[in-house]
Amino acid sequence: MNKKTLLFTSLLAIGIVQSGYTPPDEGMFPLSEIHKLDLKKAGLKIDQKEIYNPNGTSLVDALVNVGGCTGSFISNEGLIITNHHCAFSAVQLASTPEHDYLNNGFVARSHEQEIEAKGLTCRITDSYEDVSDRILGAVAQITDPASRLQLINNTMKNIVAEAEQKDPSVKAEVSEMFIGKTYVLFRYKTIQDVRLVYVPNRQIGEFGGETDNWVWPRHTGDFSFMRAYVSKDGKPAKYSKDNVPYSPKKFLKVNASGTKEEDFVFILGYPGRTFRHRPSEFIEYQQKFVLPYVSELYDFQNKTMEEAGKKDKATEIKLATRIKRNANVLKNYRGKLQGLREIDLIGQKKQEDAAMAQFINGNVELKTKYGSLMGDIDNLYKLINGDAQRDLWLQQIYTSTSLLSVSRTINSFKEALEAQPVAQKQSFFDLNIEQVKKSLAGTYEAYDLYVDKQILNRMFNDAAKFSPNQKVEAVNKFTGKGSNDETTINKYLKDTFELSKLKDQDYVLNTLLKSPKALSAYNDGLLLLEKDLGKQIAELKPEKDRREGLLNKLMGDYVNVKEKFLKKDFIPDANSTLRLTYGYVRGYTPADATYMKPYTSIKGILEKGASGNPDFGYPAAIKTLWTNKDFGPFEKKDLKDVPVSFLYNMDTTGGNSGSPIMNANGELIGVNFDRAYGATINDYAWNESYSRSIGVDIRYVLWVATKIDHADFLVKEIGIKL
Repeated sequence: MNKKTLLFTSLLAIGIVQSGYTPPDEGMFPLSEIHKLDLKKAGLKIDQKEIYNPNGTSLVDALVNVGGCTGSFISNEGLIITNHHCAFSAVQLASTPEHDYLNNGFVARSHEQEIEAKGLTCRITDSYEDVSDRILGAVAQITDPASRLQLINNTMKNIVAEAEQKDPSVKAEVSEMFIGKTYVLFRYKTIQDVRLVYVPNRQIGEFGGETDNWVWPRHTGDFSFMRAYVSKDGKPAKYSKDNVPYSPKKFLKVNASGTKEEDFVFILGYPGRTFRHRPSEFIEYQQKFVLPYVSELYDFQNKTMEEAGKKDKATEIKLATRIKRNANVLKNYRGKLQGLREIDLIGQKKQEDAAMAQFINGNVELKTKYGSLMGDIDNLYKLINGDAQRDLWLQQIYTSTSLLSVSRTINSFKEALEAQPVAQKQSFFDLNIEQVKKSLAGTYEAYDLYVDKQILNRMFNDAAKFSPNQKVEAVNKFTGKGSNDETTINKYLKDTFELSKLKDQDYVLNTLLKSPKALSAYNDGLLLLEKDLGKQIAELKPEKDRREGLLNKLMGDYVNVKEKFLKKDFIPDANSTLRLTYGYVRGYTPADATYMKPYTSIKGILEKGASGNPDFGYPAAIKTLWTNKDFGPFEKKDLKDVPVSFLYNMDTTGGNSGSPIMNANGELIGVNFDRAYGATINDYAWNESYSRSIGVDIRYVLWVATKIDHADFLVKEIGIKL
């Protein structure tokens, strides 16, 4: 055991002595698994059924999925607390150069002043039901991989349709808990009218910017408040001034006293996707292809968009959400790459897989059933790796370039229209045109011609270098003819963009889409390019479906064998369904001779601000208040300051953003928003020694709300007495 490992172990041992409980190896526990836990022994002070009670109201009823993040109700008038970055896109859409809420923040001092959070809805988990037997029973006799996967998907759709027909008030969804093995039907209530209530100044909500993203120590006030609205009869309804605040079955009590080191804490939330029960070949595919390609592409895209944003304020605002999302992903992916290499996860997985293969071969029954399993997995990934560059390129092309996305929408509508009988073309057009226009308008919101040209140029040059078996046919049409590909690509793009009228949103929405005749008559180089791309994607689909079907079956078998090999059940990988994780407020040692304390304070904001880095700019009022020691009731006595952020050893991932952090009494004491850099690898592996998540302390939230933005009315609504 080296010194670093010894230090980790010693610190962990201290934590266990203090808490009197040894936490599990990892844990994003589905609702169905919560009853198996002994949370009382871990430190919970309330009845465990108060967290989740399938026969009554409990804390899970206060949870919402909002815009891919988690949020929680904190008042009986539908008030929701979540992260600043979860509201970011809605704030961007509400902002103009004259009303720059994105940078200046926003406070609605009455319900009437609250602004529609465009693009956001709230999804509340209503109930769940295991449907594994029905789905797997439907494919028990099917051996063809593609047919098997198609039947699984069709059965899932049928179950969803039945659930929604039985109760039209729910939105149903079947989630694959273990790939190819277990399936659960979730029923959700969806609130369509969500409004912005309070979003702090960007220098608070995004303090530290990309410099501090995925980094500890952290001083970001990553919080925002929204409100859910319904029609007067209490039913979900689209945005209307006549709607009224939603009254939730349950809302969380906010505890302004916060936490102290080693306190028991837990989170309920909707974590995105993890991949911890996959073989070494999957990890190798991620490390060799996915992570480096996407991070490098997003880095180029962001530099291009940042350059375009220098033109004017409107362009800067328009591209802000895309830049932020890209930056978050690329830094996360680079952290994953670093983590994978540091712990040599591929090597660890290969050892585990080799031991499993030996285990299979040592058991006659297992060998008969699974003898070829490990070899089949390896052979499948050889095929996947052989097409990786082209497949990743095709996955990214439409999200990377707005006008190709516009072209795909127009081509799809055009093809569907042309497939209609002559007598029905006009009615089909009239029935679908508004939805098509709405989709296109959403794409144009983040469109910039310079950005599209530069990114398409980069991606075409990438494609021109692919090996012959991975060629992108649409690009190959005008490259690889012996001339200089870069020059050829430049000329092709110059000519194509100059001639295309898709650059003009007004022309597209009001002239091209004026009538079926106008749509059918129009064509240009971008539409032809997209048609070629779509054609190749369609040609590749049967083989892709075959591989996905085979992978589905192999991964189900892989988990079955792994359970027998390790002689235990697993917690299924995260899949955006409601989960619980728990642990303790705790620092950690990311490197030799260092220890990261679990709390930061306002003092750290001032220290970072003195560096001159523009990411560390902050409102002047913060320094004035801190200098005067005007902390109100939100001071942490041992810090002699207001705590800003804190660390805990809970198991989180993307989608947990905005999750309420609760104390032993089930009271909200913070909002989860990030992980330390070493924990970016959580999607593939979790370990107490390096996995730390980061939350904004409720005391800082309340301090900013009262002292900086004077939103005392909001603090009063959530029951805090000043």
